Order: sequence, then structure tokens, then C-alpha cells
Amino acid sequence: MLLAIDTATRQISLALYDGQRVLAEHSWRTANYHTVELAPQTALMLRRAGVEPGALAGLAVAIGPGSYTGLRIGLGLAKGLAFAHTLPLAGVPTFESLLRAQPPRPGRVVAVLPAGRGRVIAARFGWDGQTWAADGPAEIMDWATLATTARGPLHLCGEWDTATPEQLRALKGRATFASPALSLRRAGFLAEIGWERLQRRQMDDPATLAPLYPGRPEGLAA
Repeated sequence: MLLAIDTATRQISLALYDGQRVLAEHSWRTANYHTVELAPQTALMLRRAGVEPGALAGLAVAIGPGSYTGLRIGLGLAKGLAFAHTLPLAGVPTFESLLRAQPPRPGRVVAVLPAGRGRVIAARFGWDGQTWAADGPAEIMDWATLATTARGPLHLCGEWDTATPEQLRALKGRATFASPALSLRRAGFLAEIGWERLQRRQMDDPATLAPLYPGRPEGLAA
């Protein structure tokens, strides 16, 4: 059984996966109460599934980009469990699990996460016939920059609920948007990726695994 933890933004998600089924999944939006909510909800999920932390086969955790505080809280819990129970740990980039949910389509998909102060963390991806491949690094930009730097039509997925109507109007005629369900970062997808890495023995050292931040950490808001 693998436990997946995603606290990259205010949207938190947890999942339990046994290699065949997602046995439990819980996603919710927090008002910056990651520290208060994460450990109790994780314990509740494990208790309901009848799984002791020491019986887990491994852990997967979102490592960024995302909120400086949120990422550190999720990583802290994952590392604590890994050290306490000698569990293998896989750090997975935040956008990887989000893109896992997106169906193949022509053109570029732009994944976005909130970066605070009216900005987003944006990364472009293209379908290579088998998976979504990153087309350059994630960048912090405002919505106007995203619109003016677009090369061709955009299809956006992720979190844009903090954007103002004026910011979204800047993309009018240039962008389509994934449905709310496809834009939700589900830990079930994170768990699948983590399980695959566990099978390939592509795990990370809990002592050195660190969050991924585009730009300066203090510029990111939870």
C-alpha cells in the first residue's frame, strides 16, 4: 500500500493505492490550515482503511512547484513517516500528477498554479504520443504575460480561481479551459506515479529531498 500526499497549494489531496486500486482518496480546499488539517486527515484515512503506517509499502509526495509553506508541510509529514517506519519515498513534481489526468490533444497544454500577487506558476506541455512532455521550465508570470507570450491557442488546466475577470478576459479568444474535475490535482494520480517509481526502485533520499520552487521562495503565497 502506498500513501500519496499533495499539499502544493490550498488544494490538498491524499490517496491510498495498492497497485491495482485507489482504495481511498480525499481532496479538499484549506484556508491555509495545512499544519492543522494534514496529519489528522492522513491518520483518519489510514484508520478507515485499516492500515498501520508501518505496513505501507512506500510514500509519494508532491515536491513543487507550489506554495512554499504548503510544500514544506507535506514534505515534512512524508519525510517523518519515511524515517520513522523506514519507508521508500518518491518525490513527484506537482504538474506531473495534474497532467496525468489530461487526455491527449493537439497543441500545447498550459498548467497553472497560484503564485500570489495576481501571478501564476505556468508550465507548458506537449503530447509526444505517449505522455505529456514539458516544453521548458515552469515560470512565474502574470496573466497578461501568459496571454501575450502564447504561441498559438492555449488549453489551460490547474488552478485559476484566484484570477480576476479582467485577467481572464486578457485570454479571451486565445484559451480554452479544462473542466473543474480535470483541473483538480487528485492524489490518486500521484499515487499511480509513485507506485510506478517504487516498482522501478526510483526512490528519493528523505534526507536530501527538497521542494522545487520557480524563482525566489518568498515570492510564493500559500
